[in-house]
Amino acid sequence: MPATDDEIREKYLERAIRELNDLTHQIQGCDACPRGSLMPVLGSGHPQADVLMLKFAPRPSEIEEGVAFYGRSGSALMKSFKRLGIDPLAVYGTVFVKCPVADTDYAADECKARVLDELAIVQPRIVVVMGEEAREELNGLGVPLAAEVADDPGAIQKLTASCDALYVPDIDASLDDERSKRAFWRAFRSLGDWYADFPPY
Repeated sequence: MPATDDEIREKYLERAIRELNDLTHQIQGCDACPRGSLMPVLGSGHPQADVLMLKFAPRPSEIEEGVAFYGRSGSALMKSFKRLGIDPLAVYGTVFVKCPVADTDYAADECKARVLDELAIVQPRIVVVMGEEAREELNGLGVPLAAEVADDPGAIQKLTASCDALYVPDIDASLDDERSKRAFWRAFRSLGDWYADFPPY
């Protein structure tokens, strides 16, 4: 008897969960970066999210909890998702610099390249690239058959044949200044239009 669509989706989800768990163990056991006894900052969210949020480096609250987008940036994004009508359960968030190092220059290239694994596992339909450092890192990552993400805040761009990209200012740098907040919101609200237009299947 052939598998139903629900059964097939369930199998894909189980595989994604298993692969993310394996990646978590690899990251936790990696010693490429000089992070001492501190734990790495892991991605969080739905294993098959439509939207992947991507920052360059974690903030102290994220380092303390070991979870990307924990703290002020996560709270700001939750409010933004609500305003834009985006289901937060359809989102996955991660950072390039996963290890809490004193200077991001100490982050090993192979560590930052683990974002490639996350992209391959989650297979998002859009990547929201936050800030210039994240944009440069993504463009240099070697995502298969990917176009470069341009410095064009708020414009929906094509990353690959099956995945779009949205470049926005760095959210962490946008939280304490009113002008920066407005610039972030102007760019970020394009995600709401994209999400509303996307067929739910």
